[in-house]
Amino acid sequence: MATAFEPSLSTSAIHAPFSSATAPSMADSLPNINFGFKELRDRMDSFTFRFDQFIERGRKRVLEEGNQFRINVAELQKDQHMRKRNIEIMTLKTATYAQTVAKESQETAEMHSAINNLTSQRDDRLAQRDALKQQIAEVQKDIAARRSAQQSHQRYLNQQSRFNMPELDFWQDYLCMRIEGAGAVDRLKFVFTHVCEADWEKEAWFELGTGSRDYQIFRCSPKLERRELEQLLDKLNEGRDLTPFLKGIRALFVQALK
Repeated sequence: MATAFEPSLSTSAIHAPFSSATAPSMADSLPNINFGFKELRDRMDSFTFRFDQFIERGRKRVLEEGNQFRINVAELQKDQHMRKRNIEIMTLKTATYAQTVAKESQETAEMHSAINNLTSQRDDRLAQRDALKQQIAEVQKDIAARRSAQQSHQRYLNQQSRFNMPELDFWQDYLCMRIEGAGAVDRLKFVFTHVCEADWEKEAWFELGTGSRDYQIFRCSPKLERRELEQLLDKLNEGRDLTPFLKGIRALFVQALK
């Protein structure tokens, strides 16, 4: 609170100047002014205390926030590292899974190829089996037909043999001939002796085929002229009379062995 102070000219004029010993100082002559220094100091001290507390709280808050920030950064780095590790693991698992899928796909394709090959082989074998069954059935049918024909022919020969046996015995003795098997059902071997004047035991023979309608000569020993042999065969096939044929063959053997 400022108080205006103005010295009075009348006072100075009225009072005489004091001596140096007794004269008052200038400070004593000044008016007593109260500037409120104590209150101001108290207020400044209070402000300083509050400011220091504010600074301390701010410093603590900054330290706490800094520590929390570093903790958060560390946690984020740890979390990022874990995520990166998880990504690497998932990438490795994905690559392994892709390799496994590719391998299984290849194995599946190979299995399908093998199944197709086996199926094709099975179909081929089934076709071969059916063809073999058909061939076997045809062969069995042919064998049965031949067997039936042979049995019929054998029955016919047996029937004829009962009638021809006396006559056959006569011609065997008369022509010095015997009849043997030739190793086949439809062949007969006729063997002649006494056809060589130098050796009566020397034999001459021929194989007569009876499997078809016309008789055939397959082999003979000694060899005879083909033209003369075919003439005898033609007469035999025309007349179906075996006696002149055997007599003619014997005559050819005698002539060939002279």
